[in-house]
Amino acid sequence: MSVNDAFHIAVLAGDGIGPEVMAPALEILRKIGAKSDLQFRFSAAPAGANHYLETGRSMPESTIRLCEEADAILLGACGLPSVRYPDNTEIAPQVELRFHFDLYAGVRPARLIPGVPSPIVGAERRGIDLIVIRESTEGLFASMGKGVVTDSEARETLVITRKTSERLFEFSFRLAERRKARGRPGALTCVDKANVFKAFAFFRGMFDEAAKRHPGVTADRLYVDACAALLVKRPWDFDVMVMENMFGDILSDMTAGLIGGMGMAPSADIGDRHAVFQPCHGTAPDIMGQGKANPTGMILSAAMMLDWLADKHGLEAAAEAGERIERAVDKVYADGVKPMEFGGSNGTADVAKAVLAAL
Repeated sequence: MSVNDAFHIAVLAGDGIGPEVMAPALEILRKIGAKSDLQFRFSAAPAGANHYLETGRSMPESTIRLCEEADAILLGACGLPSVRYPDNTEIAPQVELRFHFDLYAGVRPARLIPGVPSPIVGAERRGIDLIVIRESTEGLFASMGKGVVTDSEARETLVITRKTSERLFEFSFRLAERRKARGRPGALTCVDKANVFKAFAFFRGMFDEAAKRHPGVTADRLYVDACAALLVKRPWDFDVMVMENMFGDILSDMTAGLIGGMGMAPSADIGDRHAVFQPCHGTAPDIMGQGKANPTGMILSAAMMLDWLADKHGLEAAAEAGERIERAVDKVYADGVKPMEFGGSNGTADVAKAVLAAL
């Protein structure tokens, strides 16, 4: 891709505070475009609980087609606790997109930003900079909507396949190699329960095979319970972790809690061709429309998108732009910006304005 081409970005703002945090992220990307050779073309499309209420579908076919054609997908928060499918599950276009586009690698960074409080003693001094990679299409989530319930029992089936696991591990080792090139340890930990379940022994076996192909990465293995205990004692010992879907769902929320909460946590769901970038937080209908939402997770998700586009297209300028956004976020928090979830007075507009000024 030429730097003179515009990246086409599908924008699914979603529900609740989704549109409120999306707006600053787009404004920041526009400023990046105005000050560099990078250009963006944004196309908005409906998805989420409100669209379901209006039409009976979480998103129309036109949204799917837009996402298929776009270079990347930016997603706000989707779903509302009070809006459910007939089986009582929530409206979750983000999960549907994972399955539709085979977005098998869920990337959940957890980096403690200067000035942001962490519940872990010593974190401010030692730092936290790790990534959870959750397989996003299989595991226990492969049973979503397929579970069997009778009067006496309920059963859900965990699925782990060689095809998806091998791609997941190649992606994970490559990401660890990229981080090593940027000064991080270059270590990858497989998190499983291989001592109890045959499926996880199968999972670990494929990890071991992949480790032989990537000798430059330090490969380790941990049971999920031991990993959870270590994360709340010494999170700075971790670099990259890879795990099954449900384990990743749980541990990625926990690691977000280590760095200030869900409002600070970006994420990506990545496949071989497509990728979705969204904050880890939900729609927070209790603060919707009040200007209280923290847009940092959404802003950092946009930075992740730029890094992915850089890797996909060999465009270093996009990686540099993503790093500029991260540095701007670091600066505003180090300078004293304090969102409301930390007991501060800075709302959505304050955080956005400060990051724009720091770029």
